[in-house]
Amino acid sequence: MSLAPQARAIGVSLRTYYAPGRAAALDRFLGRFLGEGELGFDIGAHVGDRTASFRRLGARAVAVEPQPRLHRLLRLIFSRDPGVALVPALVGSQQGEARLHLNSANPTVATASEAFMAAAEGAPGWEGQEWDGAVTLPVTTLDLLAAEHGEPAFIKLDVEGFEAQALAGLSRPVRSLSFEFTTLQRAVALDALEAIGALGPYRFNACLGEEMRFVLEGPARAGTVARWLEALPAEANSGDIYASLDEARLR
Repeated sequence: MSLAPQARAIGVSLRTYYAPGRAAALDRFLGRFLGEGELGFDIGAHVGDRTASFRRLGARAVAVEPQPRLHRLLRLIFSRDPGVALVPALVGSQQGEARLHLNSANPTVATASEAFMAAAEGAPGWEGQEWDGAVTLPVTTLDLLAAEHGEPAFIKLDVEGFEAQALAGLSRPVRSLSFEFTTLQRAVALDALEAIGALGPYRFNACLGEEMRFVLEGPARAGTVARWLEALPAEANSGDIYASLDEARLR
């Protein structure tokens, strides 16, 4: 795997996710889920923009990022911040090891899911994606992270097709959480909705792409969100589904 394309791609991510004005918008949005003195899990931290937002909101952060080069970047950004715990691992249904497939030209889509890579092959909008490297990494669970670092008030999941497996490692409800979905793998999102619903009486809302505004009129039941997701055109590509036990946070 060539390092030069990966370095350029990480540079693009840094410019995108730390763009001027974005931090304030991100803080306004995430501030409904997390506050002073609370704990947030940033699972799939990438370049750490969500972790940085958690800290600006006065919350502690557990930033989990398995990609070695991105983990090193996070150490450069947050190593002097005692409010951030950095974890170089995958998150799954049980403790162990797994292979992370790396995409040097597009590190945002590193994945432990071979089904994700198979779904992307030849799919419109996913042309040219190549997973050209792999590393074997430890797998932890959301339960184990909570046991070590404390119960989170908010969990953000962005793990490229591994969302349902990650949620299978959570046995207790948390106040609020989010997970990324793709129209490439709607079944994974539906499984994630079901896993969250089994934990407690959650309500849901959703955002498209990187937009930080809800698209549904108000908090919805899982079935409503599932029908909305199934009706999305393929061109919608991706977004995030938010769940909370406190539906006021979803307005």
